[in-house]
Amino acid sequence: MDSLLPTVVTVVVLLVLVLLAVWGWRRRVRRDAPAGGGYPLPEGAAVPGVVADVLYVATTKAGQQLERLALPGLSFRGKGALSVATDGVTIRVAGEEPVFVPAGALSDVGAASYTIDRAVERDGLLRLGWTTSGGAAADSYFRVVDPAGPGPVSAAIQDIIRPAQAAGGSTESEV
Repeated sequence: MDSLLPTVVTVVVLLVLVLLAVWGWRRRVRRDAPAGGGYPLPEGAAVPGVVADVLYVATTKAGQQLERLALPGLSFRGKGALSVATDGVTIRVAGEEPVFVPAGALSDVGAASYTIDRAVERDGLLRLGWTTSGGAAADSYFRVVDPAGPGPVSAAIQDIIRPAQAAGGSTESEV
């Protein structure tokens, strides 16, 4: 009987914390809904030139490494794969729907050392800059676990960004 009250108080406090976390996440999802997300996977997509195993870390507002965006298919960290083809980049995170970013929506690719809840060695994260289907500028962060490292992925993305920028960089959301 002596331990009943502390047990009940502990359970109530934990329950309140879980409810607050769920409430906060739902607010974030509603806040980020206008940003859209990825683009529809194209029919007859190009064959990927580079595919790398990655750990997906987060997607943030562009230039704001600590401001998470809760986008469909990119809300949660997880193991995944990054596929680079001539028409764009496909992000596949385990347990999530694939996210396609067309070449025209890509803005840049680079390295980073930190983002939300992840700090690594200098330039240990691959940062992919892009524009969501809702027109929001975003950065997605990946830890490349492929033995070849981030170099081939970064080079392949850079190769598809250049022609898209030269052509005017139009995205499907501008049509």
